[in-house]
Amino acid sequence: MAHSPAPPRIFSPKRRHRARARMRLLQTPPDAARFIQDDMIEDVLDRLDFLRHEPQNALLIGDFTGRLASALAERKCAVTRADSAPGPGELPLDEESPYPFGTFDCVISLGTLDTINDLPGALVHMRNALNPGGLAIASFVGAGSLPRLREAMLAADGDRPAARIHPAVDVRAGGQLLQRAGWARPVVDSRSLTVRYRTLDRLVEDLRAQGMGNVLSSHAPPLTKAMQEVARTHFSAAADADGRTSEIFEILTLSGWRS
Repeated sequence: MAHSPAPPRIFSPKRRHRARARMRLLQTPPDAARFIQDDMIEDVLDRLDFLRHEPQNALLIGDFTGRLASALAERKCAVTRADSAPGPGELPLDEESPYPFGTFDCVISLGTLDTINDLPGALVHMRNALNPGGLAIASFVGAGSLPRLREAMLAADGDRPAARIHPAVDVRAGGQLLQRAGWARPVVDSRSLTVRYRTLDRLVEDLRAQGMGNVLSSHAPPLTKAMQEVARTHFSAAADADGRTSEIFEILTLSGWRS
């Protein structure tokens, strides 16, 4: 019997775990950056209302603020929370393996699938965790994100560019992935958030606080102080009249059902 080839090791599970564990520490201050998850949660709740889907039990993956769990609990939904680096009240979960929790009316993933090596397999496991008629929603940062940061890193690296920023999934690839994973009535869409920064360093702080640091399996050479200054200068050169540079975060959302 032929075996499928193993997925490429683009991301390091150990670095991914460390990044999410560090994120939890950086989320301690009440004013920590969490605008990516806030946007995803608002979108999920809007989708549930639009689809008139009222789950009785739901699995939430990556809900590190607990806001979505609280909102669903108010709707009389029993909630199970899980994460690859679980915090209080969360169960451990390897998204590239079958889920060990049983099945649910709704499975929602917030900002975790963009750093999975076997994304097709993860989407299959997500579908298999649904009851018949159950709904899956997965939101994560997609292609088109962080163009200013990418440009700054390329400028810093000069004629020897290194892998420093994650590859990302676009709308077309997302649709193909859902078909391959067997999601019924699949829908893929994206939206953009624009955030304005005075410095490159503040952007990097926000990324780390939201678990979006570099978790690539290949380690790029560290930036020297001179290279860091080139990156900062390049980023600031794109600023508008008030001294702020606009950065873009594209949020890709995949949704579908289990027949």
